[in-house]
Amino acid sequence: MWGMAHMDEWRPVMAMLVFNLISAVMTALVKEALQQGLNSLVLITLRQFVATVFLAPIAYFKERNTRPKFTLDMFVYHFFSAALGAALSQYTFFYGLKFTTATFAITFANMAPVLTFLISIALRVESLNMKSKAGTAKILGTLMSFGGVLLLSLYKGVAVTHAAALSSSAHHAANSSQVGTTTDKKTWMLGTVSLLANCLFFSFWLLLQSRLTKKYPALYSSTAIMFFFSMLQAGALTVTIERHSSVWIVTRRLEILTILYSGIMASAAGFLIMTWCVHKRGPVFTAAFVPIIQIMVAIIDFFFLHEQIYLGSILGSALMIFGLYLLLWGKKKDAAACCTDNKQVDEEADNKQ
Repeated sequence: MWGMAHMDEWRPVMAMLVFNLISAVMTALVKEALQQGLNSLVLITLRQFVATVFLAPIAYFKERNTRPKFTLDMFVYHFFSAALGAALSQYTFFYGLKFTTATFAITFANMAPVLTFLISIALRVESLNMKSKAGTAKILGTLMSFGGVLLLSLYKGVAVTHAAALSSSAHHAANSSQVGTTTDKKTWMLGTVSLLANCLFFSFWLLLQSRLTKKYPALYSSTAIMFFFSMLQAGALTVTIERHSSVWIVTRRLEILTILYSGIMASAAGFLIMTWCVHKRGPVFTAAFVPIIQIMVAIIDFFFLHEQIYLGSILGSALMIFGLYLLLWGKKKDAAACCTDNKQVDEEADNKQ
């Protein structure tokens, strides 16, 4: 009995670690594909098309007897879920990724748990007791995370991977020249603002998804519907913005691989994992695993994309990650206290009877 309960507690953790690995590989692939000229809106549209085609048959057969009725209320929920979690969130992330680096983009995504927590407090989804240890941990964690973001953004420091990067000096020199010409202050700032918008959209999606999973518990069908709506949204936006039909022509092997991997693994499998974790453990828990992606992306960046790792990135990331897990610890303490209070109320009610 204890073993089953212990296993149930660890399943969301293992699921999020798998999601992190999928996201890290996807980030590296997308960065390379965008640099080769793949249009970000076309990528989103085709990615969601692949995800819809892959997931729709599974959802139809698996949940055909348990799927709730699709009402107008559910249409509105799924429409905004698609806009926030798939179309807008992905577009702003890819735009920011294009004008920064993979490591910086995924590091900036660490702001998502903090923003999710702050928005949750504003909407009264999360509680905050300033006098308790859990409340103090949440506040300190939030402040440390913001401090990490500031350190990451304002301080670069020396390269700590110079010696290891010498073995690929020719490749790295070419990359450095390209980065230097494309990521000036203006474009870097645009990329940073876009990544901040991505964090906001992702945070709102997590909060919306926590309500949607309760109203429409058919996870496979709900995710497939979200992909279908986001495909239409991204496709309409692409046709409106991009006047040349040539942007839809995808011939490079890396671009095709990126679209297929992003659609099947990052969208279909990844969003199912996230939705399930939101349903099981809540939006703040799910968002708190984002920092682990950064470590995986940094490893991929260094060994495969040959990007340098700087002291400012390490210090800022460490401060941010420590703050995020302090925030998660505070949330866990609050949840444990809430369970204890509910148990005492139930016991008092039983005694009165």
